[in-house]
Amino acid sequence: MEIGNKLKKARNEKGITQEQAAEFLGVSRQTISNWENNKSYPDIISVIKMSDFYAVSLDILLKEDKEMDQTYQEFLKESTDTVKAKNNLVKIIILVTYLVIWFATMIVFWTAGPNISTGFNIVLKYIAMPVMLLTLTLIYASNNYWGMAKWFLIPIGMLTFLAFPYVQNTLDISQGTIILQFRFPNISYMVVGAVVSVCGLLIGTGIRKLAAGNRTKSIRSDTAE
Repeated sequence: MEIGNKLKKARNEKGITQEQAAEFLGVSRQTISNWENNKSYPDIISVIKMSDFYAVSLDILLKEDKEMDQTYQEFLKESTDTVKAKNNLVKIIILVTYLVIWFATMIVFWTAGPNISTGFNIVLKYIAMPVMLLTLTLIYASNNYWGMAKWFLIPIGMLTFLAFPYVQNTLDISQGTIILQFRFPNISYMVVGAVVSVCGLLIGTGIRKLAAGNRTKSIRSDTAE
């Protein structure tokens, strides 16, 4: 049985119309029709979503047998490889962007040394970098990048924050001037990195679970109708 026939059968068995399926997937009704009539093929992401929406296992939809359309198997493999490649590229770009900004900031701090301004120190260390790390961990957790390995972002965040020098204004009473202290390693800032990483991962995980729960409710609501 070709993939289109399997999709059509699964949809009809759940009493879902092509319009409902199209709205759920964010495609046109004609696209659903083309898939079910084997005029074109759905990508792997759409197949996974239809598996959830129709409450039918991927094994049933994609199980390879003698009747399965060989062309679709090749298309599916190519589509899967493309999706994986894009996801891997996105993961790398996001992480590299964070590390590049961190590295550039480190150069500024270590080059300027005690001459760095207090305002710049506060804005960069307590606003810009925490926001960058929070964004990184949020994106990874909400998309479940790396799976359980995403929790390794915590030590990464801790280490990158540890490398920031400690800069503080102190008053030299004997000279009557303000001196900038410049010390390393920055243990207290490492704690900030740990807290920000954990918060980002927990919030991102919560967002992903909430989205999954809403999707499940939507499926049950549509099938109940």
